[in-house]
Amino acid sequence: MSPSWSPKPYTKTPHEMSTAEVLMQARITSGNYNKSSLPIKVTISAEFRKNIPVNNAYWNQRLHQVFEQLDREAVLTSKQLSTFPCLSNLNIPKEISDFDSYPLIYKNFLPTIDCREFPIIINQPQKCAPLQGGGHTNRTFLLVAIKSLPKHFEERQTIRETWGREQVFDGGLRVHSVFLLGSTGENDPDLQLLLNYESSLFGDLLQWGFQDTFFNLTLKDNLFLLWTTMFCPDAQFIFKGDDDVFANPKQIVSYLRSLDAEQASKLYAGQIVTQASPIRDPKSKYYVPKTFYDGPYPPYAGGGGYLFSGALIKPLYHISQALPLYPIDDVYTGMCFQALGVTPLRHEQFQTFDIWEKDRQDPCVHSKILLVHRRSPQQTKQLWNAIHSHELKC
Repeated sequence: MSPSWSPKPYTKTPHEMSTAEVLMQARITSGNYNKSSLPIKVTISAEFRKNIPVNNAYWNQRLHQVFEQLDREAVLTSKQLSTFPCLSNLNIPKEISDFDSYPLIYKNFLPTIDCREFPIIINQPQKCAPLQGGGHTNRTFLLVAIKSLPKHFEERQTIRETWGREQVFDGGLRVHSVFLLGSTGENDPDLQLLLNYESSLFGDLLQWGFQDTFFNLTLKDNLFLLWTTMFCPDAQFIFKGDDDVFANPKQIVSYLRSLDAEQASKLYAGQIVTQASPIRDPKSKYYVPKTFYDGPYPPYAGGGGYLFSGALIKPLYHISQALPLYPIDDVYTGMCFQALGVTPLRHEQFQTFDIWEKDRQDPCVHSKILLVHRRSPQQTKQLWNAIHSHELKC
């Protein structure tokens, strides 16, 4: 099913707006709105331009068309970046010679690869709103954004009760959490009423009207960046993670506090994958046909969890609008950061590919790490309780 699918009809509220409507409202509020598409100035690093070869692969060609346009004009407009409303590109089979041999997931993804604007079904516009009284507590220190699926209530509730609960650290450092969701497919149970109720109880769901699939994780990232520029632009840091990780907010905040101003302004940190290339095995979840993309991958942080600077939110969003969507989200994120000229920073306490088996139940080990992937809800609760036990001796 392509991302152009939308959920069953619902009554639109003031917060259920398309991306275009959110942008329009923001421009009207700021007083700089006009009826024409506002240009976005985009600068692509020389390293990224060099890293992606010119060849006949579909994604490579699309990217170099963007480079050529930027070399001519230096700016892109919203009309050049997206199709709205979402329209399928029926010429895709003609543009890729062996398209008929592609897996179904690619056949669903590619015709709507330019669709980036989807309605916000559940919004939290006050999530990062300033508190009364001023002072340091008026700014969000860390925004925790957790990728989830509509059916993963147990994972979300476990995170709320453990490492993802909202809190204020010493010095007034506010930590807020949101869960990022798409919508269920036509053949799946309709969970919308339950999600609406969950949102009314906890106020931490962000949901958009695209089908929540593996290849749409990049789209989810793209829409989250836009949401952040609109509703949480002053967050100092962003943590992006999956709903099956175990994270340690105390260690994360301690690490962020240790950074100097220069490090903090350009942060992109996690467990870094280097010298990677596309997987060509059609049986793999990460399979990439050579006629779709042909070239190396940039260094990137494992998608289970990573940190980046809030100062990069807006330029990262602009870059992500310029680059064609890529079906593997952590690779695409690495591409966007490399295009910005930001070098990923390896942190040895990000363990997105798990730790030694002998340490996987050890609370002392988990008390020192920033993140480990993956842990079930039951394992997360056990580890969290053990770490915070007064009887723990490490």
